[in-house]
Amino acid sequence: MLTLANDTLRMTYDYDFHPVLNTLGSAGIILFPTDINWGIGCDATDLVAIEKVVNLKNKIRQNPPILLVSSIEMLRNYVTHLHPRMETLLMHHIRPLTIVYEQAQNLPTNAYADGGNVAIRLVQDNFCKKIIEEFGRPVLCTSARIGNAPIPNHFGEISSEVLTQVNFIVKYRQGDKDMGEKSVVARLSNAQNAELEFLN
Repeated sequence: MLTLANDTLRMTYDYDFHPVLNTLGSAGIILFPTDINWGIGCDATDLVAIEKVVNLKNKIRQNPPILLVSSIEMLRNYVTHLHPRMETLLMHHIRPLTIVYEQAQNLPTNAYADGGNVAIRLVQDNFCKKIIEEFGRPVLCTSARIGNAPIPNHFGEISSEVLTQVNFIVKYRQGDKDMGEKSVVARLSNAQNAELEFLN
């Protein structure tokens, strides 16, 4: 049994946690709250699961997919080199920080964007973090919309088309209107010196 951060997580644990893990482990798709918004997610190491998400989204991938990791240790498994300065930045950055890495590893071919880039975020939301920790692998995440529809700001704005095509919908935070701050997105422009180019 995991030690959860607060009473809300304890109440959510029995209701949502195991079905989420079962769905991820069987190449299924989940709809879940992250540290910035509601997302469509799957096992980031499963080629079949990622293809299901691509088909659901019904769009050509131009931006790198986002992988969510729960720890620095997990991140190390999927990037070829993690500079100590980058570790420090990730550990102490207040806002959610998504970094686009040019070189990654141990991922299926469809987890990469054109050109081989992969965007990875160390999640801050406790519930999301516990899911990934227990699952033991990163979760690929994309916004809870299809095609060029507006990005929903909260659960109530998610279209029925999305709701009916995922395999499991997390009930945690469905009533929240404020999902959190938008992620800062940066590209690693110099891996040797851990230099970042901020994209937003």
